Amino acid sequence: MSSEIPTGAGTPAGPEGTRTRFPLDTVYQAARMYYLEDATQAEIADRLGVSRPTVSRLVSEARKAGLVRIEVVDPFQDETVALAERLQLVLGLQAVHLAAVTHAATLGVDLALPVAAAVEGMRLQPGDAVLVSSGSTVHDIAHTAMPPMPGVQLVPTVGGQADPNRWFQTNEITRAAAERSGAIPAFLFAPALPTEALRTSLDADPAFQHVVGLWGRAKGAILGIGAPVVTRHALARGLPVDDDVFDRAAGDVCLDFYAADGSPIEFPGSDRMVRTSREVLAAVPHAVGVAVGEHKVPSILGAVRGGLVNELVTDAATARALLDALA
Repeated sequence: MSSEIPTGAGTPAGPEGTRTRFPLDTVYQAARMYYLEDATQAEIADRLGVSRPTVSRLVSEARKAGLVRIEVVDPFQDETVALAERLQLVLGLQAVHLAAVTHAATLGVDLALPVAAAVEGMRLQPGDAVLVSSGSTVHDIAHTAMPPMPGVQLVPTVGGQADPNRWFQTNEITRAAAERSGAIPAFLFAPALPTEALRTSLDADPAFQHVVGLWGRAKGAILGIGAPVVTRHALARGLPVDDDVFDRAAGDVCLDFYAADGSPIEFPGSDRMVRTSREVLAAVPHAVGVAVGEHKVPSILGAVRGGLVNELVTDAATARALLDALA
């Protein structure tokens, strides 16, 4: 019968300072045989004189101790980089960051790397302001894929304090994004479309004006690009959904709606909306639009033509669809 390896707190530490439950040389031998010799657990157990469950624990311990480093190589990386460069040139953008593949169920995680690359390009310092929009894609990113941004101010771009749809609840999106990134959240206590009296009151409110001031000095922005309005199941609370003017809306960025050519679409009450204006967005050094899916092609093109975004995060399939549409 095999004699098991003793464990204890006095065992050596691995190369990254992690203490192992088993003797370090035994952990190393098990990992070497498993990963380099392709030995089975039964063969390793026989050679080391331990049980098969112990071999599994030894291999797991090797990974935890830093003796094993596993790299997953993206087989589409070269193709994706070339596609991003081509789309950047054709659209005239500052940068394009692509995910090779995305899925609706894992969208936030799938976009984590391109979002992180876009944020890295902002070269943020503590105290800088970054705008965060509403929308389902930004909601997913905020809850799963925000890169570290310690000391940065995250600022909501639109009202939506009491909206029943979670992807329009801008304060909650901002709070979740700040929690994951180590940033400092600012909050906007206002609906998307206030009454005239409430808008007048907001314009005189110091807390509201503080957020507006942050809009004006933002260094970057993560902006969801909304789909053509006729394809949507819901709009932000208070918008006149029955207004025919929305039938020609190719999309919106921060509730700034636009036609396919990027020109603005206004409607009754739009002058009092709580939203970051087109002029402010156009002045943001790194206004990163985020959108995925062929149905978003006219929305992305309209946002670019309207000067609402100057960088893009999307996936390879959407990038190809954009290039096909432009061809």
